[in-house]
Amino acid sequence: MKPPKHILKEDHFFSSNLMLLVNRATETFNLPLHSHEFIELAYVAEGKGFHYIEDEIQRVHKGQLYVIPMGVTHVFRPTSTDALKDPLIVYNCIFTQQLIDRLISFVTDEPIIAYMEGLKEETLTFHSVFDSDAVIDHIFLSLYREYSLTLSGTSTYLNTLLLQLIVTIYRLKNDVYDKMLSKRTHFLQVLNYIEQKYAEDITLSHLSDMFQWSERHFQRLFKQHTGQTFNRYLQNLRIQKSCEQLRGSQLAISRIAEAVGYKDINSFIARFKKIVGKTPSSYRQSGSN
Repeated sequence: MKPPKHILKEDHFFSSNLMLLVNRATETFNLPLHSHEFIELAYVAEGKGFHYIEDEIQRVHKGQLYVIPMGVTHVFRPTSTDALKDPLIVYNCIFTQQLIDRLISFVTDEPIIAYMEGLKEETLTFHSVFDSDAVIDHIFLSLYREYSLTLSGTSTYLNTLLLQLIVTIYRLKNDVYDKMLSKRTHFLQVLNYIEQKYAEDITLSHLSDMFQWSERHFQRLFKQHTGQTFNRYLQNLRIQKSCEQLRGSQLAISRIAEAVGYKDINSFIARFKKIVGKTPSSYRQSGSN
């Protein structure tokens, strides 16, 4: 049996002058599962955790944005009770149906009008998109800054930013960006992400959630584009990065192992020797390239 709904009321958040609110929240276990009388756009700005939404539990990571219509039951949860150690930080932009009506009057593209009408009339289900190019991240930073400052013209500027955000979400949801990019270019976004995050706990499941491809499809893409499995590609990249540090720094080998993603020094040494053919200390002493 589902717990009774906790409903967030519209009149608690909005004034007659400003039908929009923007905040930045460190998620905890305090807020109960809830629904609301307004529309919410929730963007994961930092960390990872879980999103309990309707009857689903979804893992969430930085870069994911959720469109949460009125009446949808949900709550975000961090991975740990220690908010300082493992924070899950989410930007929220909430707004009323009446604001959608105002914004629609400025839109000339019929598909986007239909999308916005769906938001207003609750005909759209909840959905998410991934901010692969940091466009949404920049818009949310602008929204949060403008909302916090309250300058002359703030209401107009916030409405403009919200409309920009909605159009961006529509494009991502309908694969406009994907159609513009070749399959190979799109896969390069995955490789770029791994290049930046190789030292973190990246898994195929993590990438599948983030880029919204199945794990099986990811494995096929890795074999097709790199000639390697995902795990082998990641291990080779970590060892390559460790070689660069062994050549270019005097850091202790244990520090280098940790910096490239290995928690156990013995596992690092064994993997290094298997790939390079010598131990890290021998590699450093020989000055190999």
